[in-house]
Amino acid sequence: MKTLKVIKEQDIVPSAPPVDRSEFQTRNVARAIVLNENNGVYLLKVSLHNYHKLPGGGVDRGEDIKSALARECMEEIGCEVDIIKDVGKIVEYLDGFRLIQTSYCFLAKHVGRQVASSLEKGEIAEGFVEVKAKNIDEAIRLLEQDQPDNYEGHFIKIRDTALLKAAKELLT
Repeated sequence: MKTLKVIKEQDIVPSAPPVDRSEFQTRNVARAIVLNENNGVYLLKVSLHNYHKLPGGGVDRGEDIKSALARECMEEIGCEVDIIKDVGKIVEYLDGFRLIQTSYCFLAKHVGRQVASSLEKGEIAEGFVEVKAKNIDEAIRLLEQDQPDNYEGHFIKIRDTALLKAAKELLT
């Protein structure tokens, strides 16, 4: 999968000093731009920290990326998905978490019926709410207007905006 972007601490805080990342943990994540039947885009609003994000999450031990994507979409937005195509991957160097995270992103379509999401306690505590943008352009606008008030949110805004823009190019 093509690398679309590498996000470093200095992209968030330009004056951040370089650090030794040789002992950072690594994490693989599956994400999707999920389209409904009207080409609306599923997002999650993180109400507590004032930003939106794409559905997705960590790949569990013994799980492949596409299985993780299916599980995360069911948990976070309550639907099954069919993958249309690969969008690309983004690597994040989150120095504050001592973590190198690689997000593998797909363009997918909602299939089947909609069910209630089954968010984790932490997601509920952060005020995750499902939002459907009317199209990919509206999804991009929402993310560009976000004002995250936490460390992770700044990375997510850059990452997910880049993924949405890459998906838009695939659709045109």
